[in-house]
Amino acid sequence: MNVRFLLLGALGLNLGLAENWPQWRGPQMNGISNEKNLPVKWDTQTNVTWKLALPDVSGSTPIIWGDHLFLSIAEGGNLYLWNVDRNNGNVRWKQLVGEGDTKVRKGNMSSPSPVTDGNSVWILTGNGLVAAFDFSGRKLWDRNLWKDYGRFGLNHGYGSSPLLFRDGLYIQVLHGFKTDDPSYVLRLDTKTGRTVWKVERPTDAVTESPDSYTTPAIAYHSGKPELIITGGDYVTGHDLDHGKELWRGGGLNPRNNPMNRIVASPVVNSGLIYVPTRVNPLQAYKPGGSGNVSSSHMVWATPNGPDVPSPVSDGRYLYIVNDRGIIYCFDALTGKEIYGGQRIKPAIYSSSPVLADGKIYISNEEGLTTVFKSGPEFELLAENPLDDYMLSSPAISEGQIFLRTRGWLYSIGKRNAN
Repeated sequence: MNVRFLLLGALGLNLGLAENWPQWRGPQMNGISNEKNLPVKWDTQTNVTWKLALPDVSGSTPIIWGDHLFLSIAEGGNLYLWNVDRNNGNVRWKQLVGEGDTKVRKGNMSSPSPVTDGNSVWILTGNGLVAAFDFSGRKLWDRNLWKDYGRFGLNHGYGSSPLLFRDGLYIQVLHGFKTDDPSYVLRLDTKTGRTVWKVERPTDAVTESPDSYTTPAIAYHSGKPELIITGGDYVTGHDLDHGKELWRGGGLNPRNNPMNRIVASPVVNSGLIYVPTRVNPLQAYKPGGSGNVSSSHMVWATPNGPDVPSPVSDGRYLYIVNDRGIIYCFDALTGKEIYGGQRIKPAIYSSSPVLADGKIYISNEEGLTTVFKSGPEFELLAENPLDDYMLSSPAISEGQIFLRTRGWLYSIGKRNAN
């Protein structure tokens, strides 16, 4: 039986997701696409199917399902959800999510990426607004988490995307730099928006170290899914039904750095959870266990982890691009360094790499997307400039790559006929 279908089924995803990009890190929630024959070279004119003008920058990634592409948009002090026709770049509709957009350092309140299951689409904003829409643009429900549970208190503004899994929308609020309120994890019912559970997520981290900009992940232990949360100097596994913390791993801040906020999200593959911190260390954990599993479940670690870009793994190798454009490749199971210190275009890298078609795509803040070969030997394949500020990660669907800069959304390549 096809391993790809087994994996998607285990994640609780509709098998039809294989051609879509329904969450920030794609159909498998780990930055991997199974698409083939993808574009390798482009610029602002070459290999561009269409481009759509955008009003402002965003760290949010485009979300694609069939003919529909969804964008979180900040414009004129307001926050919107756009539905775009992925065939021609025409905007089908724009729906107001709410007011109160503000700039915070690099970003704004549109940073979290939407999620979809093919029938509904959910959006979370950096000022605590949560809403659900159907594909025609009809609002199904909305919430204001700031009104219900207090303002978010992170130094760089809220940037975690919601995780959609089965009938739950999972949201983490791990903060502390600008608030004394406790951190928490939340599960909302996708149909009604009501709170299924809310649990505090305690930490002894101090100053900025409680702040986390990561997105939750799902890992399996003995066939049962667990919710994985990273930040506040710990990685924790939670029961999906009630939110109870099952286990906790430490060592994410071995030097007790008070500014050890975590940006890169955890990645699950090969039966391991890869847990980035602020560069040093990146740790690989086994899921499962009970209580403190720091010694029993930590499999390997490296001081050469990423800071902002989340890693990606094909199951055999783990690839890391740090925020200065230096690449490392490790054996995913043992942590053995396969190669390290490979330098691509010097710049700041804030997006996360995507692995597809035997290639890795990574974009920097100058709008340059570098393509290099996956596998045990580094090989640079292309450097593709869009000459515009860029925070968003690539999205891949049906043979096309979608890239979002400050001023434009680009559709790269031709759509596969299926």
